[in-house]
Amino acid sequence: MNKPTVPDDANLPAPGIADPAVVVPPQVFRLVVEQAALAISITDAHANILYANPTFERVTGYSRAEVIGHNESILSYRVTPKIVYETLWAQLKRQRPWNGLLVNRRKDGSRYLADLTITPVLDADGQTTHYLGMHRDVTEMHRLERQVQNHKALIESVVDAAQVAIVLLDENEHVLLDNQEYKKLIGDLGKEPAATLMAALRTQIGPGFDNARASRRGLSNREVLIEQPHRPPRWFSCSISWFEEQDVSADAFYEPARRHYLLLTIQDISELKRQQEAIRINALHALLAEQERIQGLREALAGAVYQLEGPLNMLEAAVKMLERRKESSGDEPLATVLDDAVRNGRETLETLRASIPYDAGELVQPVDLNTVLHDLLKLSTPALLAAGIVVDWQPAAKLPAIQGRPTQLSTLLKQLIDNAVEALYESRSGQRDMRVSTLDCGDHLEVVIEDSGPGVPEEWRYKVFEPFFTTKGADQHHLGMGLAIAQEIVARHGGTLDIDASYQPGCRMRVQLPCPRGEPS
Repeated sequence: MNKPTVPDDANLPAPGIADPAVVVPPQVFRLVVEQAALAISITDAHANILYANPTFERVTGYSRAEVIGHNESILSYRVTPKIVYETLWAQLKRQRPWNGLLVNRRKDGSRYLADLTITPVLDADGQTTHYLGMHRDVTEMHRLERQVQNHKALIESVVDAAQVAIVLLDENEHVLLDNQEYKKLIGDLGKEPAATLMAALRTQIGPGFDNARASRRGLSNREVLIEQPHRPPRWFSCSISWFEEQDVSADAFYEPARRHYLLLTIQDISELKRQQEAIRINALHALLAEQERIQGLREALAGAVYQLEGPLNMLEAAVKMLERRKESSGDEPLATVLDDAVRNGRETLETLRASIPYDAGELVQPVDLNTVLHDLLKLSTPALLAAGIVVDWQPAAKLPAIQGRPTQLSTLLKQLIDNAVEALYESRSGQRDMRVSTLDCGDHLEVVIEDSGPGVPEEWRYKVFEPFFTTKGADQHHLGMGLAIAQEIVARHGGTLDIDASYQPGCRMRVQLPCPRGEPS
């Protein structure tokens, strides 16, 4: 068998360049048209059908015999606007192809949407002799597109009608979609509220935020406080959902890629927080009032016991002296009477002691000192305004909770605030300032209350904490019995309370409470 002759490379056409000597046989053109997946028809210059391929028959339902010789208008349906046909013929008369969508009617009467392209066929003299029509049924594609548009419109309507702010962010947290409630926040929080709230959430949650994002774990109902100068604080409840979608670009057709998005919902709960704060402050007021009443009764009874013990001690001493001398002096009846008086007095003292209200105590639980002080300052607002006192409230930005007894700690801090208010009220100085601050010192938390009152002399620095010590009525002193209570509460919590002797002018009270790290707070 002879091997086929392989032509020299020099005789081969260059890659990508057609050999002009090669001619496609006419029957190939016919086969291409016959087997094309598009519905193809050829008409004369008046749009009368001269040829239709098999796909045309399948799409329209008409056989070739039923359409040959008939005008293309056999497929037209009345819902296609007249202007569409006018535009079509105007374009064809200028011998330019036309492409557009027509509503066509099949033989069985059903309608379909045709994506139609008509191209004029010109002779050697440049005259239009025929038209080549190619169309495909895009009804299902149109239905899906409209369905997507309808769903999008529906979603946008629902999102816009929502009573919460909703915003969609891309991977770089740029806003892609928002609703009307979100736009309202722009006037309150600045140009991009989402950036402000996301920053606040990151600060609040810490590393947990990035962990949640990496695992696509949603965050629900996270309360965020936004404070702005010269504006009331705003509270928001924020929820975050992360999701992804397939990239629809051409580049991602064979190499799928995903885009990540973040959905942030924001609900303004400022009014709810104000109501909760009012309820909490009213409850605190009632609780502290009851505590003050009980404490006042306890102090009054304890004071009475203290005052009575002095004379009784003297009587006991006298009785003992008389007992030593009764045989020589004959004062036995007097000694007996005095002994009865002492015994009755002791019984009375025990009765008084038994009447002192018992401090049942309360459970130890996490206490946020910033919240307690905030509520106490709110509670003291009428007194502060009445005295013309300007308060500088400087809480630590992030203060951990301590383990303590909430009511006792509230009583402690209220005693210190009340003492400062009283000092400023009695002060003859025109300047009445009070500064309240908190500080996280690592192993303990510090609360500092300063006032511009008359201050405390060095010799009274420790005496003011003694039980039943009072300076009421003395112009140069302002601290009274409440500090003994405050000192007792601080001691119960393992802390310290002292007066800064170096602070001038005025008074600086410093409370230090332990805050062990590693314990639940």
